[in-house]
Amino acid sequence: MKAEKLEKFKAKQAKSNPAAGPKKEKVVKSNTTTINAYNPTTIERGRYEWWESNGFFKPQLENGKIKPQGKFVIPIPPPNVTGSLHMGHALTNALQDVMVRHARMRGKSTLWIPGCDHASISTQAVVENMLWRTQGKTRHEIGRDKLLEIIWDWTRKYKGNITNQLKRLGGSMDWEREAFTMDENLTEAVKATFIQLHEEGIIYRANRLVNWCPALETSLSNVEVDNKELLGRTKLTVPGYDKKIDFGVLMYFKYPVKKPSSAATVDCERFADYEFIEIATTRPETIFGDTAIAVHPTDRRYAHLVGRTAIHPFIPERRIAIIADEEVDPEFGTGAVKVTPAHDPADFIMGKKHGLEFINILEADGSLNENAGLQFAGQKRFEARYTVVTALKEKRLYIKEEDHAMTIPVCQRSKDIVEPILKPQWWMRMSNMAQAADAAVTNGEIKIQPRTEEKKFHYWMQTIQDWCLSRQLWWGHRVPAYRIQIEEMDPNDTSTDDTYWVCAHDEVEAHTKAQKRFPNQEFTLHQDEDVLDTWFSAGLWPWAILGWPKKTVDFESFYPTSMLETGWDILFFWVARMIMLGIKMTGRVPFTEVYCHSLVRDSEGRKMSKSLGNVIDPLDIINGTTLEALQAQLKSGNLDPREVERASAYQQSSFPNGISECGADALRFSLVNYTTGGGDIAFDIKEIEAKRRFCNKIYQATNFVLGRLGEGFQPSLSPIRPSSLAEKWILHKLNSTAAIVTQAIESRAFSASTSALHRYWLHEVCSVFLENSKTVLRPETDQAEQESIQQTLYVALEGGLLLLHPIMPYLTEHLWQKLPRRKGDSTPSIMIAKYPEFNPTWEDPEAVKDYEFILSIAEAIRGLLSLYGFTEPGNVLIKLHTAERVKLVQDQIRMITSLGGKYLGDVACEQASPDSPLPKAHALRSINVDTTVFLKIGTGVDLDDLRSKQQKTLDDARSRAQKIQDMMNKSGWAKVGSQKKEEEEARLQNLLSEADRLEAALGELERLTLEV
Repeated sequence: MKAEKLEKFKAKQAKSNPAAGPKKEKVVKSNTTTINAYNPTTIERGRYEWWESNGFFKPQLENGKIKPQGKFVIPIPPPNVTGSLHMGHALTNALQDVMVRHARMRGKSTLWIPGCDHASISTQAVVENMLWRTQGKTRHEIGRDKLLEIIWDWTRKYKGNITNQLKRLGGSMDWEREAFTMDENLTEAVKATFIQLHEEGIIYRANRLVNWCPALETSLSNVEVDNKELLGRTKLTVPGYDKKIDFGVLMYFKYPVKKPSSAATVDCERFADYEFIEIATTRPETIFGDTAIAVHPTDRRYAHLVGRTAIHPFIPERRIAIIADEEVDPEFGTGAVKVTPAHDPADFIMGKKHGLEFINILEADGSLNENAGLQFAGQKRFEARYTVVTALKEKRLYIKEEDHAMTIPVCQRSKDIVEPILKPQWWMRMSNMAQAADAAVTNGEIKIQPRTEEKKFHYWMQTIQDWCLSRQLWWGHRVPAYRIQIEEMDPNDTSTDDTYWVCAHDEVEAHTKAQKRFPNQEFTLHQDEDVLDTWFSAGLWPWAILGWPKKTVDFESFYPTSMLETGWDILFFWVARMIMLGIKMTGRVPFTEVYCHSLVRDSEGRKMSKSLGNVIDPLDIINGTTLEALQAQLKSGNLDPREVERASAYQQSSFPNGISECGADALRFSLVNYTTGGGDIAFDIKEIEAKRRFCNKIYQATNFVLGRLGEGFQPSLSPIRPSSLAEKWILHKLNSTAAIVTQAIESRAFSASTSALHRYWLHEVCSVFLENSKTVLRPETDQAEQESIQQTLYVALEGGLLLLHPIMPYLTEHLWQKLPRRKGDSTPSIMIAKYPEFNPTWEDPEAVKDYEFILSIAEAIRGLLSLYGFTEPGNVLIKLHTAERVKLVQDQIRMITSLGGKYLGDVACEQASPDSPLPKAHALRSINVDTTVFLKIGTGVDLDDLRSKQQKTLDDARSRAQKIQDMMNKSGWAKVGSQKKEEEEARLQNLLSEADRLEAALGELERLTLEV
């Protein structure tokens, strides 16, 4: 009860002071002092809830309307409700949140709408697998209603998990507008779109070949099928088979052709009265669907057989027509090919052309049906592949087999081999809508980045085929079409066109439409059992989530949306369909910009896959986890035991000590930093751990500055006027960083923004300006000078936090809340604080040039002290050729002393001509032709040891350079790719330059050895 009261007290305190938010920090005691330690868990705890409860994620409007600065609206690419988010989702949401937070701070009305996709195929497949594992039942055993009930329970559970992940990542989404593709409004949008497009003739019903996945027992669109290239005989694992199946094999056998003079009785066991025609095929199991043998019209080998009939080896009563067709390749196999119109796309066309019979030989699960005859019916298709060959051998009709390069279609979801099957389905005509979408991108209404993806988009739009919409599933949007069964009509009538179908929102509307079509007739209605392809509902996402087809305030205010950010791999699956359907259904493009980020791969460059064990839950990085916990996740999933073993081995090698707690900010910064707009991302946990250390640097730097500002510090309301070179320099760097970051985010050059911020914080603020300020902020320093540096410190710190906020929201909010506020500033959160803009009054190129000259001197001093191993103060002399430079250095001696390192002793400077003698026993480093830094070398420096180390390093550089030169001199170098050549040539030049530098350093050591 005490703990409960304490939590209530904390909540009450936070509520009474909402501007502050959660601020509790962990205090760690070191050996010498007590410090506040950066702890992401402490900093992030409760912050998201505070943001959300204060309404900061809602669009900031002005008098209920979009602000004059404009709007920035993103519809989230809805993740599937099949499980947890992975690193690809983390990347896309980090990038979107960066853009949203940046736009919000720049004064725009921003809206980021979250939501999930029902993912018909993958969700039903996962739940069916779970049902089989846990209860040993199929969906058909429990029925449609019960299965849907189980899937809805699954959906609610995993939607909750996904929401938690998105919030932990810091996504500033308006959760009151959260959507789901099976919501009532989304369902209404799906029905309205389907019905309208059907009435316009764009959606139609036809009996055509579809891509059929036997494992999932559903049809697939072309874009859901991967084409796997095989160079020859290859054994592949196929779902539902214990042994691997042979592919990439061309098998030859012959059909008997009855001689004109032979008896009428057919007997395939006796060959005296038969001729033969030899064919080659990679799919002998489809022999039962053969209705013709085709040859080229000019192929003289078979001219005497054209027009005759062959006898089916296993179904003797079936006559196989021998036809001539120009599409036959005389060079393939024997030049004669079997024609299976119901199970091959090319054969389908040939079958239509020649009026052949279409015979389906497969059940939904891929087993052979009754059309294969009693001997083979019920066999699995790839078992039949072997039994057919055996039977052909027994009949002495089998000839040979040989390796054959080929392409096989594979289902992306199940990895099963896809079969072409003839089925009546719903289709959408795509060419006209594709032309409109293509034009929208060509004329600039929609901008696609990177440009390489735009080129792919144009190609797809210009080569698009009609879209198969039907899916033989139970989970999803049921097709809003009703079959009209007229009382006098044969119940087995299999008419496949639209004659006996009406599309309607519900059965009442369907009944009205049916009565109008068939007046005065008795009929019953049966809704299509199929559901629509998930991409159909997903294709309506940007406007349906804003209330369409109703004309809601959200739709009128926020449509079209601003940007669609997603992975390039679904540019055609999803983005293209949204553009086509958006233009068609709303008359406007759904968004004006598309940014395709790269795919996240593991540190070895492999695509992330559950079976490889390299899929990482973002929360495991944010919170940290153990190797044992990672391994337990594998065992609790759906993986095959062999996959678990392989995945476990990967985890043990990649995460032997588990994953340390990194926090959301480090993860986000790393992901944004990876995004170059180029190739895929090779994800490495070490990079995120490094960015956690960067977070700590920012945290400690801010605390240092706050400690130096002193009690009662009040930030200036008027623009600050820097008095020193250091202040002018840091304000210039803040200014240029603001310009770079804004331009980078708005042009989607995301890694340029992180590079600029990393440089600003780590080098310009921490390494230089804070070190410089330590000398100024001492009791003996002039008060006016101290006050000036304090104001500049504040501006540099505040500006840095504001610039960094879109990428690191938690840490920056936490630290910003600790800053003193300007008088009258009541801004409650950094989220809605004004983003820094370029300030022309801070531009002072001459001051920056002078300061960086001073920095180069300090860097040279540190380098010399380090090179010669000083552990006691070393004296430095700076020689310059002009009086102006001497004065500059003299004025900045205090700064040089501050930045020169802890082993820097006295610093002197003097004007000297270029030909003046070098001071004896001094090491030197030239800054430029006019400036040289000298370090006094005493007897305490071991020059022999230094010379030995330098010589070893020089020898190593020369050896590596020689190896590259030897490689370039070999005859095979000419065949090396241009990129590899460039890389090796760059390495060689770097090594040669290093060798030159080391030779000069050795010469310098030789001189010093003689003088000391």
